[in-house]
Amino acid sequence: MNEDTRTRPDATRKSSMPSPLEGFEVMLITGMSGAGRSQAADSLEDMGWYVVDNLPPKLLVPMVDLMTTAGSKIHRLAAVIDVRSRAYFDDLNTVLGHLDDLGVKCRILFLDASDQVLIARFESVRRPHPLQGSGRLIDGVRKERRLMEGLKERADVVIDTSSLTIHQLSTRLYDSLLGKGPSTVAVHIFSFGFKYGVPIDADFVADVRFLPNPYWVSNLREMTGRDKPVRDYVMGSQGAREFLDAYSAAISIAIRGYAQEDKHYVNIAIGCTGGQHRSVAMSEELAGRLREQGLDVTVSARELPRKSKV
Repeated sequence: MNEDTRTRPDATRKSSMPSPLEGFEVMLITGMSGAGRSQAADSLEDMGWYVVDNLPPKLLVPMVDLMTTAGSKIHRLAAVIDVRSRAYFDDLNTVLGHLDDLGVKCRILFLDASDQVLIARFESVRRPHPLQGSGRLIDGVRKERRLMEGLKERADVVIDTSSLTIHQLSTRLYDSLLGKGPSTVAVHIFSFGFKYGVPIDADFVADVRFLPNPYWVSNLREMTGRDKPVRDYVMGSQGAREFLDAYSAAISIAIRGYAQEDKHYVNIAIGCTGGQHRSVAMSEELAGRLREQGLDVTVSARELPRKSKV
């Protein structure tokens, strides 16, 4: 066997391995100063993007290289790039061409607003425009608009924020990037015990102490609401299913409203006396019903670690 034959299998195996760049996304947040870039960056960060603000364009490729190394768990980079980088901004077209050559999926989000609105926003915060120099505010706005013309033309998403509040802008971004409606709301359900205190970070608190307590059933006492016998006992109790039917319907209505009002994270707490049986079982059942509606739901049990310490 010659050397070429021996090395060929390894070469074939390497060529078949997926490139670290596959599945990696870059979003450039740019546009007019005062049009809402910072709010857009916050919204993308909430969606799970790794966000870098005021990045000189030439550093974008090294950032992509860093985040596509083996073992990296970051797959989406959002970079705010604008005229604050001054002379470095001229490098952007070259950098975008380099990303295209690498095969990196790159999208441009461009935020705009009317000159009148931009001037009013700068005056309200009493800050000069980054390109104003010794001139007037309008001079800086007009100079920036000329510099941004080409970038706006090649943008994938253009949003005019002239008449939008910060919450309306965030909702538009969620609509553009994730879709509309309840599916954009992440729901977390957790059980707790009232005797250990009511959670302060819950949007909804439900009390299921009206149900019979499995603690008083000798063969169920040492189990938790995650065990099937306990769940069957709780769900077989009078009023359990009726309560969940009504409660999940009310939660669904609220979540639809939250999606429209730029609230994309909801915490639901379900409590019983000790947080071991009824609340745990009902949390799991509620999560299942909401998942059937296409919602992103996670579940935890605040008091279960207490049981493991006993």
